[in-house]
Amino acid sequence: MMREFEIERQFDIKIENIKPNKGVYLLKTDKGLKCLKKINYGTQKLLFVYGAKEHLMKNGFPRVDRYCLNTEGNPYALVNEDIYTLSEWIEGRECDFKNKDDLIEATKSLAYMHIASKGYEPPENSKLKTDLGRWPNLMEKRVRSFDKMRDMGRKKSNKGSFDLTYTKAVQFYKNLGKRAMNVLENSRYMDLCKTTEEDKGFCHHDYTYHNIVIDKEENVNVIDFDYCKREIRTYDISAFMIKVLKRVDWDIEQAELIINSYNEIDKLQEEEYRVLFAFLLFPQRFWRLSNRYYYNEVNWPSNTFNNKLEELISEQEKYMEFIESFKKIYGQKEE
Repeated sequence: MMREFEIERQFDIKIENIKPNKGVYLLKTDKGLKCLKKINYGTQKLLFVYGAKEHLMKNGFPRVDRYCLNTEGNPYALVNEDIYTLSEWIEGRECDFKNKDDLIEATKSLAYMHIASKGYEPPENSKLKTDLGRWPNLMEKRVRSFDKMRDMGRKKSNKGSFDLTYTKAVQFYKNLGKRAMNVLENSRYMDLCKTTEEDKGFCHHDYTYHNIVIDKEENVNVIDFDYCKREIRTYDISAFMIKVLKRVDWDIEQAELIINSYNEIDKLQEEEYRVLFAFLLFPQRFWRLSNRYYYNEVNWPSNTFNNKLEELISEQEKYMEFIESFKKIYGQKEE
């Protein structure tokens, strides 16, 4: 456990009460409710994230979990080797993806956030976080890793249920990955990256229900910018769509609702639909789950991995229907 007096001293607060809450600590202090979080990356990346939030607030997007500064003016406390951040605790409920009004408001907020992100110059001593231009390479690498992981599974003397399920399923996802690569290759992806580079915009990169807090005035607040980076906005939109759609049986109407709500605030250009389509095709969830399993990134019980995989596989039919509908509605062809 961290040494509380160090946190108090560095942030100049008095902690009255401390309780763990979903991977962070809720602090009751003499300066109101705060969120204390231990971060697992360095101070240079943190300064990028800090700068990004400050930029949004200056640029007309005020509802974020702003960092508190320590007595030296830095947005963190160092306790032994650990880095902690302190931010405002935002009271409210998590966004409900099955509620139409929540979904519309969350989507509009994403659009407003992207607009406000433009013109961000990271602080001098920060480390630039960027994925611009990286997706063709990332997709290729991840598609290649599918065979590597299959071989790892085959070499095991004690194969688990995940290994067997993976071997049966992998070809389907590999094909999707190749389709995605193809679509991306025949898109204006690099042009869009160049525009984002010039606009100096960024993405949240983890825009999902638990990071979208709706307060009692029904305002949308966005928290947890740990993964934010320079990135084209269609990445955020696609990741958000996938998070929503997997909960509503890949209902194309929900996808249209998201796209229409986004367009109301800031219209997507024709060529962005193509890149969006590539991201929707790419089997990111399958890759991530397998990667976590084969490279021991998370220590879940092995049946948890298999259950998640079975769940993913059970969506295949609905997902493929969705992909076909998306192609028709948004005029996407595949070579």
